Amino acid sequence: MDEFDFIIVGAGSAGCVLANRISANPGHRVLLVEAGGSDKNILVQMPTALSYPMAMDRFNWGYHSEPEPGLDGRRISCPRGKGLGGTSSINGMVYVRGNAHDFEEWEVLGAQGWSYRECLPYFKRAESWIGGGDTYRGEDGPLGVCAGNNMRLNPLYRAFIDAGVEAGYPETNDCNGEHQEGFGPMHMTVRNGVRESTSRAYLKPVMHRPNLKVITNMLVQRIKFEGNRAIGICVGKGGNTRTVHARREVILTAGAIASPMLLQGSGVGSDESLDAAGVKQVHMLPGVGENLQDHLEVYFQFHCKQPVSLNTKLGLFSKALIGARWLLFRNGLGATNHFESCAFIRSRSGLKSPDIQYHFLPAAMRYDGTPSIAGHGFQVHVGPNKPKSRGRVRITTADATAAPSILFNYYQHEEDIKAWRQCIRLTREIMQQPAMDSYRGEEIQPGLKVSSDAEIDAWVKQNAESAYHTAGTCKMGDADDPLAVVDTDCCVHGLNNLRVVDASVFPTLPNGNINAPVIMVAEKIADIILGASPLSAAEVAISVPKDWQSRQREGIPVRNYE
Repeated sequence: MDEFDFIIVGAGSAGCVLANRISANPGHRVLLVEAGGSDKNILVQMPTALSYPMAMDRFNWGYHSEPEPGLDGRRISCPRGKGLGGTSSINGMVYVRGNAHDFEEWEVLGAQGWSYRECLPYFKRAESWIGGGDTYRGEDGPLGVCAGNNMRLNPLYRAFIDAGVEAGYPETNDCNGEHQEGFGPMHMTVRNGVRESTSRAYLKPVMHRPNLKVITNMLVQRIKFEGNRAIGICVGKGGNTRTVHARREVILTAGAIASPMLLQGSGVGSDESLDAAGVKQVHMLPGVGENLQDHLEVYFQFHCKQPVSLNTKLGLFSKALIGARWLLFRNGLGATNHFESCAFIRSRSGLKSPDIQYHFLPAAMRYDGTPSIAGHGFQVHVGPNKPKSRGRVRITTADATAAPSILFNYYQHEEDIKAWRQCIRLTREIMQQPAMDSYRGEEIQPGLKVSSDAEIDAWVKQNAESAYHTAGTCKMGDADDPLAVVDTDCCVHGLNNLRVVDASVFPTLPNGNINAPVIMVAEKIADIILGASPLSAAEVAISVPKDWQSRQREGIPVRNYE
């Protein structure tokens, strides 16, 4: 128990992937260390119960930001998964790869080898798409992906898509295929009616391997260095710690909050952050904890004129029936996250790819699963997905158990403020289309009184919440980039035998939920660690919307809000 070839810190979306792939070679002795516990819980497994594990200390670290200056000083919740599967065990199970242009952007920013054509084969290798494999989709990967109930159980899903088409946007049959832009079905990490976390998809099938050791409820205190080489980790609580040595590598997969925390607590970071926390510097790397990014979202809510929404299913009796059906058959309303239609649109002309994302929900409800109104309603979750504002994560003490100081600096950049104004107006226009007329009642929020720039700004500051897509704090890039923490192989600049492999390495946020890109990154880095030849780049075209320089959407001539 005191020496392994590879030590992986964090059994989340990336850690479980790497544990599976690296331990496939029986010559590699692999240790996976997780600070949380088991994920064996019905509330984790049942997709419709997604709000419950996120509200439980057992599964969520429960971080909060510092008072956010751009959001009227509000402290924003920042959930992070704790336990096997990490955040993939508490997230909304939405499967979105991002747009092809997002990965072209990564390469422009210094992440050579991470173009869309080079990433696509790893998205496919990870995936077992319920519709089968094709040029863009995988058919026999570990991760099961489906489309919920295919919108069969509620007419509001289709009405939302039709409204988007009536507003002049395209319809897309597969937002994870050739065309992300448009309105269409949402995909989710659910297999046979059960949440498909990376723990379930990647880790549990290989737990029997004699060369793989998984330890839970064990906090890593710091990385142990010998000169500029990582030689192991110190684990335990309080003064009761011990060192576990790594013959080849220590790999941090603890996520965009905990990975920079662990680096800083081990003496890797800027003078300012380490001095303030009372930590002796081992290696100067000013980008650690910087470049923090996240997606914000708001809920547009409406009364529903027809009794077709899910609001009548939110009572205890209805929930019991849904749960019983799920327990017996693993289907019905218990087997979905209820986000079964979605959209990706461009906020203005001059953009090659979408920058606004929609999740449609046929109920007016709070995130904890309780109704927002009496009667029927529906809502659409929406927000700009390419923020310019940047924040930071910093430890406040050498104590590894202490919560960090997190400041996102949401809504600070002028372009973000303009994007939100666009977002509110474009969303209202979509929801006013004829396809919604027979369902759409009064707008509950924001409410029609919120229309001017000043009114929109004030409402967003009071109502925007995190979409839980934290990334960027150990940025991938060239060594001469002052904020870059890792190179294109995810090795930490200036240190040997140490990598970071999780959402913290993203140079910028992709347009969408981030679980799928994290899994892709881990799959790609696994080949690099194993010395395997990279998968051949996909020979696909990267689509660009027609007349993108002059039009916000391809359909009928419409107003471009600017």
